[in-house]
Amino acid sequence: RSTNGWNLKVQWTDGSSQWIPLKILKESNPIEVAEFAISRNIDDEPAFSWWVPYVMRKRDRIISSVNSRVKRVTHKYGVEIPNSVEACYQLDKKNGNTLWRDALNREMNNLRVAFDILEDKRSLPPGYTKSSGHIIFDVRMTLERKARWVKDGHKTRNPDNCTYAGVVSRESVRIALTTAALNGMKVCACDIQNAYLQAPSSEKHYVICGPEFGLENVGKYGIIVRALYGGKSAGADYWRHVRAAMTNMNFITCKADPDVWMRPGKKSDGTVYWQYVLLYTDDILAIMEEPEEFIRKELASYFTIKEKSIGVPTQYLGNKVSQVTMQNGVKCWSFSSSQYVQSAVKNVEEYLSKTNDKLPVRNRSPWTSNYRPECDVTPELSPTKAAYYQSLIGVLRWIVELGRADICMEVSAMASMMASPREGHLQQLFQTFSFLKARHNGVMVFDSSEPTIDRNLFIKEDWSAAAYGECKEEIPSNMPEGKGFEMTMRAFVDSDHAGDTATRRSRTGFIIFLNNSPISWFSKRQTSVETSSFGSEFVAMKLCCEYIRGLRYKLRMMGISVSEPTFVFGDNQSVLANVGKPHSILKKKSSSIAYHFVREGVAKDEWRTTYLNTHLNPSDMLTKSLPGGEKRTLFTSYFLHYL
Repeated sequence: RSTNGWNLKVQWTDGSSQWIPLKILKESNPIEVAEFAISRNIDDEPAFSWWVPYVMRKRDRIISSVNSRVKRVTHKYGVEIPNSVEACYQLDKKNGNTLWRDALNREMNNLRVAFDILEDKRSLPPGYTKSSGHIIFDVRMTLERKARWVKDGHKTRNPDNCTYAGVVSRESVRIALTTAALNGMKVCACDIQNAYLQAPSSEKHYVICGPEFGLENVGKYGIIVRALYGGKSAGADYWRHVRAAMTNMNFITCKADPDVWMRPGKKSDGTVYWQYVLLYTDDILAIMEEPEEFIRKELASYFTIKEKSIGVPTQYLGNKVSQVTMQNGVKCWSFSSSQYVQSAVKNVEEYLSKTNDKLPVRNRSPWTSNYRPECDVTPELSPTKAAYYQSLIGVLRWIVELGRADICMEVSAMASMMASPREGHLQQLFQTFSFLKARHNGVMVFDSSEPTIDRNLFIKEDWSAAAYGECKEEIPSNMPEGKGFEMTMRAFVDSDHAGDTATRRSRTGFIIFLNNSPISWFSKRQTSVETSSFGSEFVAMKLCCEYIRGLRYKLRMMGISVSEPTFVFGDNQSVLANVGKPHSILKKKSSSIAYHFVREGVAKDEWRTTYLNTHLNPSDMLTKSLPGGEKRTLFTSYFLHYL
């Protein structure tokens, strides 16, 4: 059993090549070497025969195990979904209609501009390599059939240029909607039709046309000339195309979020303000005095806009969007995830009905009383059920992103069990869905009204004699001029010391408001074990203040003035004394980094801190699972209405 005497020539990504001993390659790239040996018919040589079959069997076992965890969808909303063009035709014949064929024809008609079909294969330009694609079929919530031709980008070589393409963050959307209400700006939404197809492709690929291209084109070469879904550079190609268009319309990109675009504008009363355009791939939000006019006259000159999508937003990223009037008369925007939650609950109920099970009833909290997921010793889930568990976690995490911060802690804790989920963990997810079913109508309101704060509680101390001296907050030199009304930033922070009974790690939780609008919420297990509640609370305070610093930077780069400090509420008096008193001394050296970071921010007047009773601190909900009752209801009311 030896590999002596064998060297293989390896070509590196920069084009150079080198002879490497088989002994080294066998350890670093066993699967690639084994596949190479089989393809060259040398796997029966003594240097290969004793290990290649073992590596290939192990590869097959790993692939089989992964495939068994993949949830294969055959039906959606009760409609059978085809997995190929041939199956599409067969299903239509079976159902006595042409719904799938019509969906396929619509997609291929829209796709015509993306291909330059050659009549003569010999006219293929030099430098082009072969690619392929496939059709993905789906069903919308309206039961409309949908087909999408997707390029097999995973089979093509990695491009030399950057392929990154971002989308606007949900945090930026919440900020923009809050400032829109505060400054009396209108909001208009629209969709770009066949977004990727409007951008030229930077990749040089061609495909051999299949039956979906029409019988007259089967077997011909089709050069890909537009960005296509699935292509490795498609997202970046589209992003660069949009960037060029926005620049031509005199917009500048926000330095803190490159998918927030802004330009100065003037209202009819002469007030100068910032106009915003938020890009989430093909979903556009325009925020200005006359956003619909901008979309129809300016944006439509660069992109094909879906006519029916233009108007006041009603749906955005899975949320129902609406304008509401608060009791104080303030008009503001709101997000409701009710439709998405009800759809998710219905899917879970259909899954349980197959085994004659039902969701638990009369639940007042996401977990059963005193449940600890890390202590669960029920049997591990089968691969199929484990895949289902992971899919439910994905659904719940998106629900949290949509605004259901009241289940943020529970979802975070259950997500940490995805590597080896158990029967008890799955049952608790069903408990969470039961809780959501009874309370699906939670609405997150981006209330722009000014909060009531007793500023006398936030005393500004004299830090000139402290170690930090006369320090000031660093103001970005390249920030745009602040326009419009300023907003007050508040933060509530807490930790659950040693809450994880298996590792004794603590959990950090905080929530941040602009005026009365919830902007961000966070719940995560800390990465180290703290020996006291003082240490865990200081780590939580540091994480919260780090986020505050980033948010203050983002506001300034969006042209929103920030002159006041952020008002931080905590419930550990020892931490607050160490943070707020210039001459306090740290007695736990293990907390020194958090200690100095937070204190320096106080000295710069970036934030000020004060005490808040734990029974009034809404971030307590983000550190531990609270039972149903008055306390949970009180904390939920901070960021959800109409429950």
